[in-house]
Amino acid sequence: MIRAFLVTFITFAYVLVFGPPVLIYGLLSGNSDPIYRTGVLGARLALWLAGVQLEVQGRDRIPRGRPVVFMANHQSNCDPPALLAVLPNVLVLVKKEFFRVPIIGSGMTSVGFIRVDRKNREKALDAVERGVLALKAGKSFLVYPEGTRSPDGRLQRFKKGVFFMALKAGAPIIPISVSGSNRIMPKGKFVMRPGSVRITFHDSIATEGLTPEDRDIIIDRVRQAILTGLTKDEWPSP
Repeated sequence: MIRAFLVTFITFAYVLVFGPPVLIYGLLSGNSDPIYRTGVLGARLALWLAGVQLEVQGRDRIPRGRPVVFMANHQSNCDPPALLAVLPNVLVLVKKEFFRVPIIGSGMTSVGFIRVDRKNREKALDAVERGVLALKAGKSFLVYPEGTRSPDGRLQRFKKGVFFMALKAGAPIIPISVSGSNRIMPKGKFVMRPGSVRITFHDSIATEGLTPEDRDIIIDRVRQAILTGLTKDEWPSP
C-alpha cells in the first residue's frame, strides 16, 4: 500500500512538473515527439520506483519500416507502462475515461491516441475506423484484444474490433505475451509489489490479402501465439 502510494505520488509530481511545459512546446512547435518521449520516461520512472524489472524476449521480431499492430494480453495496470517502455513509438486505443485525467489526457490527445467508448457501439466502430486510417498513414498501434484487464491474470476471450482494424489496413500483427504483471498489480487492489514482468514478442502474423471474414483464423493464431509465452496459471480457466 505504501509503495503504491509513493509511486502514484511521485509519478503525478513528475507529470505536474514536466507535463505543462512539454505540452506547450508541442502545441507551439507542432511536434508531439517530446510529449511522447516525456510519457515514456514517466512510464520507466514509475516501473523503477515500483521495483519492476522487465525481461524482454524476441525484440528482434519487430518489423522495421512499416506499421504493425502489437496485440498483448492485459493482466494489470502495470502493462501499459511496461510495454510503452520497450516498444517503438505507437498509438494506443484508450478508453475514454482516461482522457479526462488532467495533463495526461491532453498529452494522449496530442500524440494521437484514440479514445474508445466501449459502451457505445457506433463510437467504438468509429474508433476502429480512425485506427485503420492511422495505420494506412504509417502509424503502429498497441492494442489489447481482451478489451480490458483480466480479473485473475488468466487470458480472457478476445474482442473482434481490433482484428477488423488490422485486417482492413492490411497491417501485420505482432502478438505479445505479458507474464507476471498480475502478481505485481492485481486488478481491483491498490497494491504494488516489486517483481519481474516477462514480455515476449512472437513472430509476425500477416494480414495482407485477407478480409474481415478471415478474422476467426487470425484471432486463433494470435491467441495461440500469446499462450506460448504465458505460464499455466495464466492460461484460460478449464
